Amino acid sequence: MLRGAEEGQVTAVTRALSAASVLCQVEPVGRWFEAFIKRRSINVSASFQELEDEKELSEESGDEELQLEEFPMLKTLDPKDWKNQDHYAVLGLGHIRYRAAQKQIKAAHKAMVLKHHPDKRKAAGEQIGEGDNDYFTCITKAYEILSDPVKRRAFNSIDPTFDNSVPSKSEAKENFFEVFSPVFERNARWSNKKNVPKLGDMNSSFEDVDAFYSFWYNFDSWREFSYLDEEEKEKAECRDERRWIEKQNRAARALRKKEEMNRIRTLVDNAYSCDPRIKKFKEEEKAKKEAEKKAKVEAKRKEQEAKERQRQAELEAARLAKEKEEEEVRQQALLAKKEKDIQKKAIKKERQKLRTTCKNWNYFSDNEAECVKMMEEVEKLCDRLELASLQCLNEALTTTTREGGKAAVEKQIEEINEQIKREREEAEARLRQATKSSERSTTGGGGGSKNWSEDDLQLLIKAVNLFPAGTNSRYFFMF
Repeated sequence: MLRGAEEGQVTAVTRALSAASVLCQVEPVGRWFEAFIKRRSINVSASFQELEDEKELSEESGDEELQLEEFPMLKTLDPKDWKNQDHYAVLGLGHIRYRAAQKQIKAAHKAMVLKHHPDKRKAAGEQIGEGDNDYFTCITKAYEILSDPVKRRAFNSIDPTFDNSVPSKSEAKENFFEVFSPVFERNARWSNKKNVPKLGDMNSSFEDVDAFYSFWYNFDSWREFSYLDEEEKEKAECRDERRWIEKQNRAARALRKKEEMNRIRTLVDNAYSCDPRIKKFKEEEKAKKEAEKKAKVEAKRKEQEAKERQRQAELEAARLAKEKEEEEVRQQALLAKKEKDIQKKAIKKERQKLRTTCKNWNYFSDNEAECVKMMEEVEKLCDRLELASLQCLNEALTTTTREGGKAAVEKQIEEINEQIKREREEAEARLRQATKSSERSTTGGGGGSKNWSEDDLQLLIKAVNLFPAGTNSRYFFMF
């Protein structure tokens, strides 16, 4: 099918030749040209789809015998009020209405003219109205409207026999499909799109139901209300008045169009809220979400349990490692204690051996004062010498004479005294350094702890000499 060209444009088609294409300019013809002319010259566009539908209806019903229904109120109609008459009923087509083909409309008009023409009725002696006051004017107007696709479309939009009612929610509680199915079927005639989905039944799938409501919530209606225009712009006396009439008519059409779309929306909302399938789908969705939620909670619980087990295992491993480390430390401490005890016993034995040896040799002197002094020096050796030094000294005393032993002991005493002297000097240096630091801090801060007096320093020196480094509880006795 060729689409009608827009105003000022032409339609171009190509056809394949042997090795090249030739561009030709064509214009719409036939019913396409008719649709194009109506769209260009009239404000309300004629639907090409409507022309196609009329053609199909004409082909389907062309061979059928036309049956007209006599309109009993025909002779009582007011020709001046022709706009409010039922044009299909006037032509005897009230039983087929918008489904009537153009051929049927022409045939019906011809039959009505043959029967109700004023000349024929006048010849039969019937009273005839003057001019346009005769009811035959209603027949003429009906044919004028229905034979024009645009005017017929406008009249079909406000079909007086169409049921615009919308079922309420209470009406469809028990029999939803019986109530709403015919309503959607009759409103489907206003759709610009073909293949309008059916309401279906209780066994319809979720996809079908979703497609149905998606279609109706986005319903594209061709219904327009130009037939109800209160003013006709052709009667305007000037351009400004014509523009004003057009503005008023557009506003009235837009308002009626809005009301129509609200009516459709109300219909769809009521159906959606009453549809038992929606309730079923929501319950299924809710059950599915609850199942997913439970599965998620269960998975999370299992994950937490696994993490807890892993944490407990890690804690247990850490506890075992700590216990093992503590056991190793305890064993090392026990071993160190044993070694210390052994060393202590060995030192004690070596000290006793040194004392005994020196005692046996009367401390290497016959003078009592020298013996006492040597005794003090030997005790100093016992306190200051390590185990190895004591063992070497005892071994030397065992293998030598008294004089040799005295020389060995005196040598050790000299070394110890030299060591004590160095320690004393270091202690005095530290004390002097501490005194100077204290004086500086006192002078700089304007206060502080009490300075060491000369007597205190002398007492400290004596204490250091009396209790040299290595003495047990040295600081307890010194301070």
